[in-house]
Amino acid sequence: MASEFMNQVRVAIRLRHYSKRTEESYCQWIRRYILFHNKQHPKHMNESHIEAFLSYLAIQRHVSPSTQNSALNALTFLYREVLQIELKAYNQFTRAKPKKKLPVFLTQEEIVLFFQHIKGQPKLAAALMYGSGLRLMETLRLRYKDIDLHKLCVRVIDGKGGKDRVVTLSKNTANHLAMQMKKVETLYLQDRADNVPGVYLPHALERKYPNASTSLAWQYLFPSNRLSLDRRTQIRRRHHIDETSVQKAVKRAIYEAGIQKAASCHSLRHSFATHLLERGADIRTVQEQLGHSDVKTTQIYTHVLNRGGNSVQSPLDDLSHILNL
Repeated sequence: MASEFMNQVRVAIRLRHYSKRTEESYCQWIRRYILFHNKQHPKHMNESHIEAFLSYLAIQRHVSPSTQNSALNALTFLYREVLQIELKAYNQFTRAKPKKKLPVFLTQEEIVLFFQHIKGQPKLAAALMYGSGLRLMETLRLRYKDIDLHKLCVRVIDGKGGKDRVVTLSKNTANHLAMQMKKVETLYLQDRADNVPGVYLPHALERKYPNASTSLAWQYLFPSNRLSLDRRTQIRRRHHIDETSVQKAVKRAIYEAGIQKAASCHSLRHSFATHLLERGADIRTVQEQLGHSDVKTTQIYTHVLNRGGNSVQSPLDDLSHILNL
Protein backbone atom coordinates (compact mmCIF):
# COMPACT_ATOMS: atom_id res chain seq x y z
CA MET A 1 0.00 0.00 0.00
CA ALA A 2 1.39 3.39 -1.00
CA SER A 3 2.45 5.77 1.77
CA GLU A 4 0.78 9.12 2.30
CA PHE A 5 3.92 10.83 1.01
CA MET A 6 4.01 8.81 -2.24
CA ASN A 7 0.30 9.52 -2.73
CA GLN A 8 1.19 13.20 -2.45
CA VAL A 9 3.81 12.73 -5.16
CA ARG A 10 1.31 11.00 -7.45
CA VAL A 11 -1.24 13.79 -6.98
CA ALA A 12 1.38 16.39 -7.91
CA ILE A 13 2.25 14.42 -11.07
CA ARG A 14 -1.37 13.97 -12.12
CA LEU A 15 -2.18 17.64 -11.58
CA ARG A 16 0.40 18.40 -14.26
CA HIS A 17 -1.10 15.81 -16.62
CA TYR A 18 2.08 13.78 -16.90
CA SER A 19 1.73 10.39 -18.53
CA LYS A 20 1.19 7.21 -16.55
CA ARG A 21 4.64 6.02 -17.59
CA THR A 22 6.24 9.21 -16.29
CA GLU A 23 4.33 8.81 -13.04
CA GLU A 24 5.57 5.27 -12.54
CA SER A 25 9.13 6.22 -13.46
CA TYR A 26 9.24 9.21 -11.11
CA CYS A 27 7.75 7.25 -8.22
CA GLN A 28 10.23 4.41 -8.74
CA TRP A 29 13.23 6.76 -8.66
CA ILE A 30 11.95 8.64 -5.62
CA ARG A 31 11.47 5.35 -3.73
CA ARG A 32 14.99 4.21 -4.67
CA TYR A 33 16.41 7.55 -3.54
CA ILE A 34 14.69 7.27 -0.14
CA LEU A 35 15.77 3.65 0.35
CA PHE A 36 19.34 4.46 -0.65
CA HIS A 37 19.49 6.99 2.20
CA ASN A 38 18.04 4.56 4.76
CA LYS A 39 14.45 5.78 4.46
CA GLN A 40 15.16 9.38 5.42
CA HIS A 41 12.43 11.81 4.46
CA PRO A 42 13.51 13.84 1.39
CA LYS A 43 12.78 17.14 3.18
CA HIS A 44 15.66 16.33 5.55
CA MET A 45 18.06 15.75 2.66
CA ASN A 46 19.76 18.17 0.29
CA GLU A 47 21.88 18.51 -2.84
CA SER A 48 24.71 16.41 -1.43
CA HIS A 49 22.33 13.47 -0.97
CA ILE A 50 21.18 13.77 -4.59
CA GLU A 51 24.80 13.92 -5.79
CA ALA A 52 25.64 10.81 -3.76
CA PHE A 53 22.70 8.90 -5.22
CA LEU A 54 23.57 9.90 -8.79
CA SER A 55 27.20 8.90 -8.25
CA TYR A 56 26.08 5.52 -6.89
CA LEU A 57 23.96 4.93 -10.00
CA ALA A 58 26.83 5.79 -12.33
CA ILE A 59 29.76 4.18 -10.53
CA GLN A 60 28.30 1.13 -8.79
CA ARG A 61 25.16 0.37 -10.79
CA HIS A 62 26.75 1.32 -14.15
CA VAL A 63 23.49 2.82 -15.43
CA SER A 64 23.38 4.52 -18.81
CA PRO A 65 23.55 8.33 -19.06
CA SER A 66 19.88 8.51 -20.04
CA THR A 67 18.90 6.46 -16.98
CA GLN A 68 20.91 8.70 -14.69
CA ASN A 69 19.24 11.76 -16.21
CA SER A 70 15.82 10.20 -15.66
CA ALA A 71 16.63 9.81 -11.97
CA LEU A 72 17.76 13.45 -11.75
CA ASN A 73 14.56 14.63 -13.47
CA ALA A 74 12.47 12.72 -10.94
CA LEU A 75 14.35 14.16 -7.96
CA THR A 76 14.26 17.74 -9.21
CA PHE A 77 10.49 17.34 -9.70
CA LEU A 78 10.22 16.02 -6.15
CA TYR A 79 11.98 19.00 -4.60
CA ARG A 80 10.57 21.74 -6.82
CA GLU A 81 6.96 20.65 -7.29
CA VAL A 82 6.18 18.48 -4.26
CA LEU A 83 8.35 19.79 -1.43
CA GLN A 84 8.55 23.35 -2.81
CA ILE A 85 12.30 23.42 -2.13
CA GLU A 86 14.54 25.17 -4.62
CA LEU A 87 17.76 23.24 -5.12
CA LYS A 88 20.58 25.78 -4.83
CA ALA A 89 23.09 23.64 -6.66
CA TYR A 90 20.67 22.47 -9.35
CA ASN A 91 22.78 23.88 -12.17
CA GLN A 92 25.91 22.31 -10.69
CA PHE A 93 24.68 18.74 -10.90
CA THR A 94 26.71 16.83 -13.44
CA ARG A 95 24.31 15.50 -16.02
CA ALA A 96 25.67 12.50 -17.83
CA LYS A 97 25.98 13.10 -21.55
CA PRO A 98 24.07 10.49 -23.54
CA LYS A 99 26.04 8.67 -26.20
CA LYS A 100 25.02 9.53 -29.71
CA LYS A 101 23.88 6.27 -31.25
CA LEU A 102 22.88 5.76 -34.85
CA PRO A 103 19.34 4.39 -35.16
CA VAL A 104 18.93 0.73 -36.05
CA PHE A 105 16.82 0.37 -39.17
CA LEU A 106 15.89 -2.45 -41.53
CA THR A 107 16.48 -2.48 -45.26
CA GLN A 108 13.44 -2.90 -47.49
CA GLU A 109 14.48 -6.51 -48.13
CA GLU A 110 14.60 -7.11 -44.37
CA ILE A 111 11.22 -5.44 -43.96
CA VAL A 112 9.74 -7.94 -46.44
CA LEU A 113 11.28 -10.85 -44.52
CA PHE A 114 10.09 -9.44 -41.21
CA PHE A 115 6.45 -9.15 -42.27
CA GLN A 116 6.51 -12.76 -43.47
CA HIS A 117 7.10 -13.88 -39.87
CA ILE A 118 4.64 -11.78 -37.84
CA LYS A 119 0.89 -12.35 -37.53
CA GLY A 120 -2.34 -11.06 -36.01
CA GLN A 121 -2.76 -7.71 -34.26
CA PRO A 122 1.02 -7.29 -33.77
CA LYS A 123 1.43 -7.46 -37.56
CA LEU A 124 -1.08 -4.65 -38.12
CA ALA A 125 0.51 -2.61 -35.32
CA ALA A 126 3.92 -3.14 -36.95
CA ALA A 127 2.48 -2.05 -40.30
CA LEU A 128 1.41 1.25 -38.72
CA MET A 129 4.80 1.75 -37.07
CA TYR A 130 6.61 1.19 -40.36
CA GLY A 131 3.99 2.61 -42.72
CA SER A 132 3.21 5.76 -40.70
CA GLY A 133 6.31 6.23 -38.53
CA LEU A 134 4.42 5.81 -35.27
CA ARG A 135 5.96 5.00 -31.91
CA LEU A 136 4.76 1.80 -30.25
CA MET A 137 2.58 3.51 -27.62
CA GLU A 138 1.22 6.00 -30.16
CA THR A 139 0.06 2.98 -32.15
CA LEU A 140 -1.55 1.14 -29.25
CA ARG A 141 -3.29 4.28 -27.95
CA LEU A 142 -5.02 4.95 -31.27
CA ARG A 143 -8.80 5.21 -31.02
CA TYR A 144 -11.40 4.20 -33.59
CA LYS A 145 -11.95 7.86 -34.53
CA ASP A 146 -8.24 8.47 -35.25
CA ILE A 147 -8.24 6.45 -38.48
CA ASP A 148 -9.43 8.17 -41.65
CA LEU A 149 -9.64 5.59 -44.41
CA HIS A 150 -10.96 8.10 -46.95
CA LYS A 151 -8.15 10.64 -46.61
CA LEU A 152 -5.61 7.91 -45.79
CA CYS A 153 -4.32 9.59 -42.65
CA VAL A 154 -3.91 8.87 -38.96
CA ARG A 155 -4.47 11.45 -36.22
CA VAL A 156 -1.98 11.06 -33.40
CA ILE A 157 -3.47 12.73 -30.33
CA ASP A 158 -1.32 13.64 -27.34
CA GLY A 159 1.83 12.02 -28.69
CA LYS A 160 5.26 12.36 -27.14
CA GLY A 161 5.58 15.79 -25.56
CA GLY A 162 1.79 16.19 -25.56
CA LYS A 163 1.77 17.06 -29.28
CA ASP A 164 -0.88 16.21 -31.86
CA ARG A 165 -0.09 15.53 -35.50
CA VAL A 166 -1.53 14.00 -38.66
CA VAL A 167 0.52 11.35 -40.45
CA THR A 168 0.20 9.41 -43.67
CA LEU A 169 -1.58 6.06 -43.87
CA SER A 170 -0.45 3.44 -46.34
CA LYS A 171 -3.22 2.41 -48.73
CA ASN A 172 -1.91 -1.15 -48.38
CA THR A 173 -3.11 -1.16 -44.76
CA ALA A 174 -6.55 0.34 -45.49
CA ASN A 175 -8.39 -2.96 -46.02
CA HIS A 176 -6.74 -4.56 -42.99
CA LEU A 177 -7.63 -1.56 -40.84
CA ALA A 178 -11.22 -1.69 -42.09
CA MET A 179 -11.44 -5.32 -40.90
CA GLN A 180 -9.85 -4.39 -37.58
CA MET A 181 -12.40 -1.61 -37.11
CA LYS A 182 -15.20 -4.11 -37.77
CA LYS A 183 -13.79 -6.27 -34.97
CA VAL A 184 -13.75 -3.22 -32.70
CA GLU A 185 -17.40 -2.56 -33.54
CA THR A 186 -18.37 -6.15 -32.70
CA LEU A 187 -16.53 -6.08 -29.37
CA TYR A 188 -17.98 -2.65 -28.61
CA LEU A 189 -21.56 -3.89 -29.09
CA GLN A 190 -20.86 -6.88 -26.84
CA ASP A 191 -19.45 -4.62 -24.12
CA ARG A 192 -22.47 -2.36 -24.28
CA ALA A 193 -24.76 -5.37 -23.96
CA ASP A 194 -22.74 -6.52 -20.93
CA ASN A 195 -22.73 -3.03 -19.36
CA VAL A 196 -18.93 -2.91 -19.33
CA PRO A 197 -17.71 0.52 -18.11
CA GLY A 198 -16.41 2.84 -20.81
CA VAL A 199 -12.78 3.09 -21.89
CA TYR A 200 -10.23 5.31 -20.19
CA LEU A 201 -10.28 8.96 -21.28
CA PRO A 202 -7.33 11.29 -20.58
CA HIS A 203 -7.27 14.70 -18.90
CA ALA A 204 -10.71 14.65 -17.26
CA LEU A 205 -12.48 14.27 -20.62
CA GLU A 206 -14.83 11.80 -18.96
CA ARG A 207 -16.27 14.60 -16.85
CA LYS A 208 -16.42 17.03 -19.76
CA TYR A 209 -17.95 14.49 -22.15
CA PRO A 210 -19.71 11.92 -19.92
CA ASN A 211 -20.92 9.78 -22.86
CA ALA A 212 -17.66 9.71 -24.79
CA SER A 213 -16.16 6.70 -22.98
CA THR A 214 -19.05 4.48 -24.08
CA SER A 215 -19.13 5.78 -27.67
CA LEU A 216 -17.66 3.81 -30.57
CA ALA A 217 -15.42 6.71 -31.59
CA TRP A 218 -13.32 6.50 -28.42
CA GLN A 219 -12.79 2.73 -28.40
CA TYR A 220 -9.20 1.56 -28.76
CA LEU A 221 -8.17 0.39 -32.23
CA PHE A 222 -6.29 -2.52 -30.64
CA PRO A 223 -8.55 -3.59 -27.75
CA SER A 224 -7.49 -6.27 -25.31
CA ASN A 225 -9.42 -9.54 -25.26
CA ARG A 226 -9.75 -9.26 -21.48
CA LEU A 227 -10.92 -6.57 -19.10
CA SER A 228 -8.31 -5.09 -16.77
CA LEU A 229 -8.31 -3.02 -13.61
CA ASP A 230 -7.61 0.69 -14.02
CA ARG A 231 -5.33 1.32 -11.04
CA ARG A 232 -6.09 5.03 -10.97
CA THR A 233 -9.87 4.65 -10.76
CA GLN A 234 -10.18 1.00 -9.60
CA ILE A 235 -12.64 0.43 -12.46
CA ARG A 236 -12.46 -2.81 -14.46
CA ARG A 237 -12.66 -1.84 -18.12
CA ARG A 238 -11.32 -2.75 -21.56
CA HIS A 239 -7.91 -1.31 -22.31
CA HIS A 240 -5.68 -1.65 -25.36
CA ILE A 241 -3.46 -4.71 -25.82
CA ASP A 242 -0.31 -4.82 -23.72
CA GLU A 243 2.77 -3.38 -25.39
CA THR A 244 4.90 -6.34 -24.33
CA SER A 245 2.85 -8.67 -26.54
CA VAL A 246 3.75 -6.56 -29.59
CA GLN A 247 7.39 -6.20 -28.51
CA LYS A 248 7.74 -9.96 -28.12
CA ALA A 249 6.06 -10.65 -31.46
CA VAL A 250 8.37 -8.17 -33.22
CA LYS A 251 11.48 -9.64 -31.59
CA ARG A 252 10.39 -13.16 -32.49
CA ALA A 253 9.71 -12.20 -36.13
CA ILE A 254 13.12 -10.52 -36.41
CA TYR A 255 14.78 -13.67 -35.05
CA GLU A 256 12.79 -16.04 -37.29
CA ALA A 257 13.52 -13.85 -40.33
CA GLY A 258 17.24 -14.30 -39.65
CA ILE A 259 17.85 -10.57 -39.34
CA GLN A 260 21.15 -10.08 -37.51
CA LYS A 261 20.45 -6.65 -36.04
CA ALA A 262 19.52 -5.41 -32.57
CA ALA A 263 16.18 -4.29 -33.96
CA SER A 264 12.98 -3.55 -32.04
CA CYS A 265 9.59 -1.91 -32.53
CA HIS A 266 11.28 1.49 -32.70
CA SER A 267 13.44 0.22 -35.57
CA LEU A 268 10.28 0.17 -37.70
CA ARG A 269 9.84 3.91 -37.08
CA HIS A 270 13.53 4.44 -37.89
CA SER A 271 13.04 2.44 -41.10
CA PHE A 272 10.07 4.62 -42.09
CA ALA A 273 12.17 7.79 -41.78
CA THR A 274 15.22 6.32 -43.51
CA HIS A 275 13.27 4.92 -46.44
CA LEU A 276 11.36 8.19 -46.92
CA LEU A 277 14.66 10.08 -47.17
CA GLU A 278 16.06 7.45 -49.54
CA ARG A 279 13.07 8.06 -51.79
CA GLY A 280 13.89 11.77 -51.88
CA ALA A 281 11.45 13.12 -49.28
CA ASP A 282 12.26 16.55 -47.86
CA ILE A 283 13.70 16.38 -44.35
CA ARG A 284 11.13 18.89 -43.08
CA THR A 285 8.35 16.59 -44.28
CA VAL A 286 9.94 13.67 -42.45
CA GLN A 287 10.31 15.85 -39.33
CA GLU A 288 6.59 16.68 -39.44
CA GLN A 289 5.60 13.05 -39.93
CA LEU A 290 7.73 11.91 -36.99
CA GLY A 291 6.62 14.76 -34.74
CA HIS A 292 10.14 16.00 -33.95
CA SER A 293 10.32 19.47 -32.40
CA ASP A 294 13.79 20.11 -33.82
CA VAL A 295 14.96 19.17 -37.29
CA LYS A 296 18.35 18.28 -35.76
CA THR A 297 16.68 15.17 -34.30
CA THR A 298 15.53 14.16 -37.77
CA GLN A 299 18.92 14.83 -39.34
CA ILE A 300 20.40 11.76 -37.66
CA TYR A 301 18.70 9.68 -40.35
CA THR A 302 20.84 11.32 -43.02
CA HIS A 303 23.81 9.49 -41.48
CA VAL A 304 22.33 6.06 -42.08
CA LEU A 305 21.15 6.45 -45.66
CA ASN A 306 22.10 3.64 -48.00
CA ARG A 307 24.77 5.73 -49.73
CA GLY A 308 27.91 5.03 -47.71
CA GLY A 309 29.26 7.12 -44.87
CA ASN A 310 28.13 10.72 -45.49
CA SER A 311 27.76 9.89 -49.21
CA VAL A 312 31.57 9.68 -49.57
CA GLN A 313 33.00 7.19 -52.04
CA SER A 314 35.99 5.27 -50.70
CA PRO A 315 39.24 5.81 -52.65
CA LEU A 316 39.72 2.05 -52.54
CA ASP A 317 36.82 1.75 -54.99
CA ASP A 318 39.12 3.02 -57.74
CA LEU A 319 41.78 0.41 -56.90
CA SER A 320 39.68 -2.71 -56.35
CA HIS A 321 42.11 -4.86 -58.36
CA ILE A 322 44.86 -4.52 -55.77
CA LEU A 323 43.02 -6.64 -53.18
CA ASN A 324 42.69 -9.63 -55.48
CA LEU A 325 40.22 -11.33 -53.12
